Amino acid sequence: MIYYLVGSLYLKELTFISVLFAFALTILAIHFGEKTLPRDAGRAFAINGTKSVGKPRGAGIIFILTFILSSVLFIPVNAETIIYLILVLAAMLSGYFDDSAKTPWGELKKGLIDLAIAITSAITFLHYNPNTIELSFFHMTVTIHPILYGILIVILIWASINVTNCSDGVDGLCGTLSAITLSTCYILYKIYDVEPYFRHIVLLMIVSILGYLWFNASPSKLLMGDAGSRAIGLFIAFAFLKLYHPLLYIPIALMLIIDGGLGLFKVSCMRFLHIKPLKNIRTPIHDHMRKNKGWSDPQVVFRFAIIQIVIGLGVIYALM
Repeated sequence: MIYYLVGSLYLKELTFISVLFAFALTILAIHFGEKTLPRDAGRAFAINGTKSVGKPRGAGIIFILTFILSSVLFIPVNAETIIYLILVLAAMLSGYFDDSAKTPWGELKKGLIDLAIAITSAITFLHYNPNTIELSFFHMTVTIHPILYGILIVILIWASINVTNCSDGVDGLCGTLSAITLSTCYILYKIYDVEPYFRHIVLLMIVSILGYLWFNASPSKLLMGDAGSRAIGLFIAFAFLKLYHPLLYIPIALMLIIDGGLGLFKVSCMRFLHIKPLKNIRTPIHDHMRKNKGWSDPQVVFRFAIIQIVIGLGVIYALM
């Protein structure tokens, strides 16, 4: 909206202003809006779960809305991007209604919502983009049948939503790892010359998350809840799809995958295969490090973040 008023003449200046706007708006919106959020009831089986009792929960509704507003105001969004923003909004709202419900939603209900969002996302992406992917380290372009590619996109989105959601159990962890993952992706956007407007949207999501982390740093004042983690997970999947190197999701989001994904793997094996892998490992992995290894919450965040930064820098160097 503002872009059309000033034109592309001041694009760099407008980007700078938009970053400050999104960050400041997130800070102010959380400051004045946290009292309206539902309160956390704690988690019976989580390490230090009682520490979150009574804290405002579902802050994702605030910083995701500031992200969407900032995007609409400062970026010349097209039809594809508008659909992605609507889907991020839908993921956020589904998470927020779950956060605020007296009885948490069941896995089937949330799974069906995830499936609907993932299928819509796949159809949208394939409508506006080619059915090709780049194999970065092999310098190859691979064409995939649209139906198969659509299925793979659904899997990527489901995985990204859920591993991001499962990593949200330590003050600052989910937000920090997500910001690092998206920042690495942003740098790769510059390397591969991805369209500048989607780069701009990624940047606005990063600073909106950082605005939230201002309040979520240990000891936290509030929690993002499913409203934040599910929307962030969906957006991370979009970021890698628009990079056209979706397999880079694996190294660049590796700590999110390990932390949240191993728990999903363990539960799935127990439920569907009736086997019990990782018997001596507590999941999510952040709980294992706190309970079994004696790490403090800040140590978990810093060490996981350090590992992810090192991996991200290695990927960036290898692809430059």
